[in-house]
Amino acid sequence: MANYSHISGAAVGLITLQNPPVNALSAAVRQGIVDTVKRALGDPKVKSIVICGQNGIFCGGADIREFGKPMHGPPLVPMIHAIEAADKPVVAAIEGIALGGGLELALGCHYRIAHTKAKLGLPEVTLGLLPAAGGTQRLPRLTGLPAALDLITTGRHITAAEALKLGILDQVIDHNTVDAAVKFALGVAEHTLDARRISTRPCPCPPLLDALFEEAMLRVRQSTRGAIAPVACVQALQAAATLPYTRGMEREKELMATLFTSGQAQALQYSFFAQRAVAKWSMSSGARWDNSKPRPIHKTAVIGLGTMGRGIVVSLVQAGLSVVAVEAQEKQLVDSKQAISGMLRRGAKRRGGAPPLDTVTYSQNLQAVADVDLVIEAVFEDTVLKKKVFQQLSALCKPNTILCTNTSGIDVDLIASQSPRPELVVGMHFFAPAHVMKLLEVVCGSRSSPQAVATAMSLGKKMGKVGVAVGNCPGFVGNRMLKPYSEQGLFLLEEGATPELVDAALEEFGFTMGLFRMSDLSGLDVGWRIRKEEGLVQPGATTGPGARVRHGRRYSPLGDLLCGHGRFGQKTGRGWYKYDNRHEARFDPWVQHFLEGYRSQHGLAARRIDRQEVLERCLYSLINEGFRILEEGIAAGPEDIDVIYVFGYGWPKHRGGPMFYASTVGLTKVVERLEHFYQAHPDVPYLQPCGLLRRLEASGSPPVHKWRGIIKKTHSHL
Repeated sequence: MANYSHISGAAVGLITLQNPPVNALSAAVRQGIVDTVKRALGDPKVKSIVICGQNGIFCGGADIREFGKPMHGPPLVPMIHAIEAADKPVVAAIEGIALGGGLELALGCHYRIAHTKAKLGLPEVTLGLLPAAGGTQRLPRLTGLPAALDLITTGRHITAAEALKLGILDQVIDHNTVDAAVKFALGVAEHTLDARRISTRPCPCPPLLDALFEEAMLRVRQSTRGAIAPVACVQALQAAATLPYTRGMEREKELMATLFTSGQAQALQYSFFAQRAVAKWSMSSGARWDNSKPRPIHKTAVIGLGTMGRGIVVSLVQAGLSVVAVEAQEKQLVDSKQAISGMLRRGAKRRGGAPPLDTVTYSQNLQAVADVDLVIEAVFEDTVLKKKVFQQLSALCKPNTILCTNTSGIDVDLIASQSPRPELVVGMHFFAPAHVMKLLEVVCGSRSSPQAVATAMSLGKKMGKVGVAVGNCPGFVGNRMLKPYSEQGLFLLEEGATPELVDAALEEFGFTMGLFRMSDLSGLDVGWRIRKEEGLVQPGATTGPGARVRHGRRYSPLGDLLCGHGRFGQKTGRGWYKYDNRHEARFDPWVQHFLEGYRSQHGLAARRIDRQEVLERCLYSLINEGFRILEEGIAAGPEDIDVIYVFGYGWPKHRGGPMFYASTVGLTKVVERLEHFYQAHPDVPYLQPCGLLRRLEASGSPPVHKWRGIIKKTHSHL
């Protein structure tokens, strides 16, 4: 609703939006705005109007609880037009946030005043939509086209200071915003409003307008790879630049209608809600970590200052925590101190503050962690080394210190067995670079306490991460699913594909990087080292029936052979591609000859492989492993897997995630194609459709949001 009050002793009508927690524009709120604005305009005592939000928040935009439901209440566009057409000044008093429809409402007001800590933005593109209440038409008339293109096609939030600089705001203050807005409204009560109605202004167009939009279109197509919403945003802004306002609004409406019913919008909105669903997870013991109160954490420690450890330190410091950073090697410690300080300075510069360098203490001595509340071990990915560190930590730390291991796949229970308090041991799998990547897999060991898991999840949230609690198994969720995906890529090379073909198919699908470009970036030696530990690398086996079999199943040694030639990827300038400048992947004739020689040596005839086969082999094998993970209870629901893949593995956001994508393709098709590939490759057992996938397909392929109930029943019968 919207509450109306007449400021005593002043000729100002105050309209307060009320819809906790973010005063979203629900049907009731829109009706309240229409009614209270009409009342204020009809009140002869009122000379001007202020619109604000309850509890220090202006408006977060559309009410997500109304997504996908029939439209009720007054439409937003006529409501905003009525405010703009008012013959009394209307001032928006912005505190907290003005996002999406909330900012569009403010743009319909004649003046905008914001608190210095307020955030503004039009993030509709992140939901597969565009600002459809005049945002694409009014914003460029205020900011100019380049700034509007940036804000609307990215959906990024901006500070009040940046909004003031762009011309979106009239004032920024650091005290009571509503009081300042009321005072301001009194001061402009008699001012003419013709120039304050944004829709009547011409859109400022820079020279070379066609070139500006060509460049913008190229940029969004390259950066979003197949997403249609950013393209539609550019088209709507182009209408603002070339058409009268009313026709521009018609174009905005047409584009929105196309987006609203698109599969991409459904996928992005699913992803939005999935982030909320992952906040609940039932542990293997049956306990719910989210019902446990997290332990307060003030002082932390990070052990091991390699690339990952440095990023974790930065994340903790930026979250306002003090950190003891421990590195045994003196040179590494010196280099790390310099690198961490540089990252903190750059981060502070972006945020406009001072770098919190004094909250990090560096040491070569592990005893420096004796009084911390939580430790994150980030040493080299070696089981023996990690076990040794946990033995030492268990002896040095306080009895109630929570011990976390940053491992990408080592058994958390094995590490926890080194501690007399295994209930305090949790996995925290960060993704590199840790201060940039949003995903955090929180791994629950069989004896991890709900409070320890809750504390790790709470800490992740404080660091700005999207935390997903998962069970303990080799590779956890993300890396376990990545293994069949990667293997299929190698098998395709054996059968006649090229790295360029595989990567092109995956990048056309929407991945920022294909399988082999990503492998070169990560470093081929990393996987090689892990495969050596697992006993998969057999240098002596070159030909014969056993050369491509490990542990009774098909195995491709192509990656091992490449590493044997010293080709580790970008770090050596050679991998699946060559890197003359260490960054841009280029075709390497050596790899072509290497693959031809390998096939000849093993009697493999190259065949024609198309991009559709690449997608089906790689993606469906990954999806099938996801169903096995759900079947085993390693992840609670499809949303957990999809959030992990969108935020940690580059799965295109506009495709929702691998499990959502499977539901859109159709489970029947996924089962049929997996069966086809399994018959062709019976030595690859993970191609056989898993039991849960078959049960879901047999039950009529229900929509993805109904899978949790079926999965729960599956677990109850195990």
